[in-house]
Amino acid sequence: MATNAIYFEEEQLGNSYDVKMLKWLYPLTKPYRALLAGSIFLVVLITLLDLAVPYVTKIAIDRYIVPQSESVEKTYNAVGKHKIRYLTVNITDPHIRAIVGRYQHLFTLEGKTALIPYTDLPKLERNDIVVLRRADIAGIAFIAAIFLALIVANFFFNFVQVMIMEYTGQMIMHDLRVRLFDHIQKLSVAFFTRNPVGRLVTRVTNDTQNMHELFTSIVAFVFKDVFLVIGITIVLLTINWKLTLISFMVLPVVLVLSIHFSVKARDVYRILRVKIAEINTRFSETIGGIKVIQLFRQEQANYNGFESLNHENYTAGMIQIHIYAIFMPIIELLSAVALAVVIFYGGRRVLADSISLGALVAFISYMRMFFRPLRDIAEKYNIMQNALASAERIYLIFNTEEADQEPVDGSKSERSDLQRIQDIVMEDVSFSYVEDEIVLKHISFHVKAGETIAFVGPTGSGKTTVVNLLTRFYEPQSGRILINGRDITTIETRLLRSRMALVTQDPFLFSGTIRENIISGNGDFSDEALNRILEASNCKSMIDRLPNGVDTELSEGGASISSGERQLISIARAFARDPDLIILDEATSYIDSETELKIQEALGNLMKDRTSIIVAHRLSTARTASRILVLHRHRIIEEGTHGELMERKGFYFKLQQLQN
Repeated sequence: MATNAIYFEEEQLGNSYDVKMLKWLYPLTKPYRALLAGSIFLVVLITLLDLAVPYVTKIAIDRYIVPQSESVEKTYNAVGKHKIRYLTVNITDPHIRAIVGRYQHLFTLEGKTALIPYTDLPKLERNDIVVLRRADIAGIAFIAAIFLALIVANFFFNFVQVMIMEYTGQMIMHDLRVRLFDHIQKLSVAFFTRNPVGRLVTRVTNDTQNMHELFTSIVAFVFKDVFLVIGITIVLLTINWKLTLISFMVLPVVLVLSIHFSVKARDVYRILRVKIAEINTRFSETIGGIKVIQLFRQEQANYNGFESLNHENYTAGMIQIHIYAIFMPIIELLSAVALAVVIFYGGRRVLADSISLGALVAFISYMRMFFRPLRDIAEKYNIMQNALASAERIYLIFNTEEADQEPVDGSKSERSDLQRIQDIVMEDVSFSYVEDEIVLKHISFHVKAGETIAFVGPTGSGKTTVVNLLTRFYEPQSGRILINGRDITTIETRLLRSRMALVTQDPFLFSGTIRENIISGNGDFSDEALNRILEASNCKSMIDRLPNGVDTELSEGGASISSGERQLISIARAFARDPDLIILDEATSYIDSETELKIQEALGNLMKDRTSIIVAHRLSTARTASRILVLHRHRIIEEGTHGELMERKGFYFKLQQLQN
């Protein structure tokens, strides 16, 4: 069967997708907006606490450790006004009054207070200094307690905020993964013929997990970083606006670099997402085709292909690392330059008594804090680009128009009501998997209830395609299919398929027990009813030989049992469905003669009193059919019983001669 080789992953995605992705992702947060709002509120509190810590340090230095200078008339040593730092004490305290009395030449009395220059304090005894600075020591202790309280509160709020965001992010990812899995299950078979398993697995696992940090880190921490930058800017302007403007001279350079490297990072992340999907696809194909690879000694060629693909992924990863290796040190360098400017300019202002020492220390702390959120914003932007690259791929799956088509007209009651299948009509149906490559051309036939018809013809004539159209795995380009006189498009796909059972030449069994494979999705069965199904499908003797009987565990695809045993179990699964229509796609193609007899008998039991359609690659399978339809060059060229077609000595007769 020809398929379209173009994958949705290969679409070129433009910058406009960033905004589109954010709009698409926003509704995912709806059930958790209260938690997100609470997290953002905590982020605001944390930001305020972060801003308070350096300011508390400034207060401690300027008020208690090194108080600001005062302009005082000083008549000794020099004439004029000087900025001098004085310690002011209350002499009503007898201990302080005694100390002042011992060092009268160092103090200046002003009413009930006495002043001593800080430069003269070293001339006092240590114990006397402690007594004089008792209020400062108490103030420092109080500031230290406030500082500790801020740190503890910051830790607590950070813990709560991280827990809320992690829970929210995990729940959003849980919902997204479930929605994606549910959506993929509803996609048409055509979608899966064009998109490898490994690529789709990457979308459900790696890409979904890749978006986790978008919701846990970026949503809240971008708020924090933005608030922190704004808050620091306001505080710095309040402390000294001139010093702030001088230190901000490097910001335009930071902004330009951030934009430049972010654009480069976005392109690399997109390449990485595609390469990871291709690696998973190659690995999945290798595991699935390991027998063929080993039989034809293709290990080295397959290894070379994987090595080349892996090297492309490595190259893209190194480009990403190269971007970070340049960007982050440049930001650190600019941060150091800004800090050096602050120390140089601010230090001179302190020496000139234009600003206080506490203000300079706080300014340095704020500047160190200021570049941290700038780095975080740039880094989070790159993480967001990585997440959006994954979101783009997931969005393309959600946005595919290849989902199973549900009824386009009719009331809900009509769409949900399908009586027992009485007849099937295909009217002038044409179909092609790829444009300009016709598979079926103007096909028409009629099947009545209880009738068995067989489709025969050379490979590529469209036999299996008829089955794909009847089961609505694909939709015809022209013509229509009627079930009980109703267009098949007006019947719910779920209801339509519940009336059918398909037994293919290579049946697929799921990992789990044989019981689960037979009755899954077919309702509950008692042991007695299940035994009747096993007897009718000729599975009983085979299952009785297994160690755990019907509860024997099967490996993926039923690889632990033979193809004939898988076929018998698939027939039992069809029995459990109790369908109106049986579709057999050459169910005995790969079976030995002894097993074929068992399968033929089981199929005879299954087809009894049911409408049956057989796709026959071996003409012996079609001999017992009520009618045989011969397909050749995309058309039905002959129709009749085996005897009638043999008498005509046409195309069917030639096929018989060739097979015999």
